[in-house]
Order: sequence, then C-alpha cells, then structure tokens
Amino acid sequence: MENFPDFLAGIDDPIHRERTEEVLSWIKNNYPQLETEIKWKQPMFTDHGTFIIGFSVSKKHLAVAPESVTITHVEDEIVKAGYDYTKELIRIPWKAPVDYSLLEKMIEFNIKEKANCTTFWRK
Repeated sequence: MENFPDFLAGIDDPIHRERTEEVLSWIKNNYPQLETEIKWKQPMFTDHGTFIIGFSVSKKHLAVAPESVTITHVEDEIVKAGYDYTKELIRIPWKAPVDYSLLEKMIEFNIKEKANCTTFWRK
C-alpha cells in the first residue's frame, strides 16, 4: 500500500475513502506478490510488469478495471453480484457490498492468464 496514501487522501468522502482503502488492503493482504502502482492517477496492481487490476473512484461507485477479457470471463458472476458493467469496467455502488469472491476470480484469472505476458496490457 506504499504507493496509495496520496491517492486515498485525495478522496473527499470519508466513507468512499474507507471503502477504497478496505478493497486495496484486501488485495494487498491476499496477493502480497503483486506490486502497487499509481498510473493515470489510478491505483492498480501489477505482476512482473503486467497489469492485473485497477480502480477508480466516482461520486456513485468504485470502478474496477480488470481488462475486457476478464470481464467477459466473469460476466455471469458480475450479473449475480448485481453490479453494472461495461466492456472495460465494473461499477460497485458505494452502498452495495463488495463481492470479494468476484475480485478474487478476476485477479486469479489475470495472474494465471498473464503469467507469460511481457506487455503491460494484453495485446
């Protein structure tokens, strides 16, 4: 979490800040091998220089960006969780519970599928 304090401090709403910190901490605690980075003003986790998952904050939700291939892979679980989503991101409303099993599936999928990836994004 060493790269996230300034990002978190910039979240004005204390409830949004606490929820975002909770999610980021959960990932760091469960995947300590992942590196933390801020790119494009967004917190993200990488593995051997390749993107695994990123986040952004808006007024209505915490956005999760795992790449479109990953969203397609877990689309049924996204629907079951009741989250709105697009081709590139999933929106977790601030008042909705975080589906950590869904986060886990996305992270595990990206770690496995990108194990030999030599670029930041999938080609």
